[in-house]
Amino acid sequence: MTSRPDALLVAEGLTVRHGQLTALHDVALQVRPGELVAVVGANGAGKSTLLRTLAGLHHTSGRITLDGEDITGLSPHQRVQRGLVMVPEGRRLFRSLSIEENILVGASNGRSGEWDLDRVFDLFGWMRGRRHEKADHLSGGEQQVVAIGRALVANPRVLLLDEISLGLAPVVVGQIYRMLPTLLRSDMAVLLVEQDVAQAMRVAVRFQCLLEGRTTLAGAPDDYSHEQVEAAYFGFATEGGS
Repeated sequence: MTSRPDALLVAEGLTVRHGQLTALHDVALQVRPGELVAVVGANGAGKSTLLRTLAGLHHTSGRITLDGEDITGLSPHQRVQRGLVMVPEGRRLFRSLSIEENILVGASNGRSGEWDLDRVFDLFGWMRGRRHEKADHLSGGEQQVVAIGRALVANPRVLLLDEISLGLAPVVVGQIYRMLPTLLRSDMAVLLVEQDVAQAMRVAVRFQCLLEGRTTLAGAPDDYSHEQVEAAYFGFATEGGS
């Protein structure tokens, strides 16, 4: 994959091994400012491993750069300080803390910028009046939104979203996806891992399909038919170009 000169996040040759298992095989990707790129694939395809590798939670033999800086050797909190922030699968809130306290945790290690507690409350209007409510009293969808708010106050340049729709009702998923354009208008880049291909294709400008840790198809959603994407998803296509 040829690196675009305006790419913000670039990953090259990402290979991750867990003992005898190779979870990622020479994966490359790039994301530009204001762009949403989706990573799709079935369970076990390597999607979450890819995001966790970018966030610094897995060792890789490849190379990761953020705005031209090699961050491959940086710790997860150092990557957050530079603007690479992940919303993990499963939310992982502090359930004994309030909405406000959970969100402010994200600001403690982040960058300075336009996103603060008030702006998050403006984006998610229901939060302000419930700011002191404990996280363990919230629904799954509400917890997901708080997790996103926690990431936003770190002022990410690249936001990594891992399976944000998992286990949520369709109406809640729709509400969460409708706020994504607001983030992109501020030139934030979003890398979205999603098992629901149709949902991902509706919002992404580019996508990458993984199967058993390898890229099987990549490009703009409009460049491929449903049949081609389905074949890549289940393993009947070779790697495409972006």
